[in-house]
Amino acid sequence: MSAVSDRLPTFPWDKLEPYKETAAAHPDGIVDLSVGTPVDPVPELIQKALIDAADSPGYPTVWGTPALRDAITGWAERRLGAREVTHRHVLPIVGSKELVAWLPTQLGLGPGDKVAYPRLAYPTYEVGARLARAEYEVYDDPTELDLRGLKLLWLNSPSNPTGKVLSKAELTRVVAWARSHGILLFSDECYLELGWEADPVSVLHPDVNGGSYEGIVAVHSLSKRSNLAGYRAAFLAGDPAVLGPLLQIRKHGGMMTSAPTQAAVIAALGDDEHVRVQRDRYAARREALREALEGHGFRIEHSEASLYLWATKDESCWTTVSDLADLGILVAPGDFYGEAGARHVRVAFTATDERVRAAVQRLA
Repeated sequence: MSAVSDRLPTFPWDKLEPYKETAAAHPDGIVDLSVGTPVDPVPELIQKALIDAADSPGYPTVWGTPALRDAITGWAERRLGAREVTHRHVLPIVGSKELVAWLPTQLGLGPGDKVAYPRLAYPTYEVGARLARAEYEVYDDPTELDLRGLKLLWLNSPSNPTGKVLSKAELTRVVAWARSHGILLFSDECYLELGWEADPVSVLHPDVNGGSYEGIVAVHSLSKRSNLAGYRAAFLAGDPAVLGPLLQIRKHGGMMTSAPTQAAVIAALGDDEHVRVQRDRYAARREALREALEGHGFRIEHSEASLYLWATKDESCWTTVSDLADLGILVAPGDFYGEAGARHVRVAFTATDERVRAAVQRLA
């Protein structure tokens, strides 16, 4: 066990505990804008679907029910503009973090193989490479990477933590480059439905992939768009030649989404109205926090999509974290996401309206 755990970095959120204690000591309580966990209710139609499926004594299947696969393929065509998506093109997963952490291992990568991901990125991309004993490398432009040993390329648009969105032209260029070199491309698109100043595009769109899913897979989650982080509900869509072997591996590993959760996902993907309502909530919180942060001397960079504001005062991120903790506001230090974030903080707007108002008042 120690041999496996020794491969991993210190769990980043543990470093934030002292600042969380400081923020929690504020007379009016903590405003936690750090992790970005949903706080609004699960929509009633989704709760009802879960409850109606509660009597599920048998084992669910890893591939999900035909109705679940229909829901995923229908959503991908309706929302992402994908074409001719069949059941072979989709695979349910137990939350997207599980997939990111174990994908290199499930792909059979190991020493001598390399995983690449953005210079500012979700820490679990690195964790996945470490668990597989693979090498890892960060990039600004993936097409400038050293090709030796490069087996898996991660894209992330909209970005966590920066909220940056890759244009259709940029996605098209990278997809073509990865294919030309036989590099498997996984695109983390978990924030795609949360574009504010940009309209994010999926690698599944025919304008990006030329009508072929060869060598590309998109990762999607219902945690943010439907407040289902507690349900662990996500899925893959893309190349059947990649998803078929993953399905077999995951069958052996018992990586199955619970039957009630599958029913909830069907309801969630079939309804766009609750997504619109939640977007409106986030838009209002985003605007209030952005104005307050800028009034407090912050500069906001990128942040055209996702659930975060990427903010800086041109000082150490930990100085910023400490100063905000003194105001009872907890944010994530930018260096959690790579050395390039050392002078930024990530501010989530996933707190309740009341807590956001409290943060705005304190920043003023």
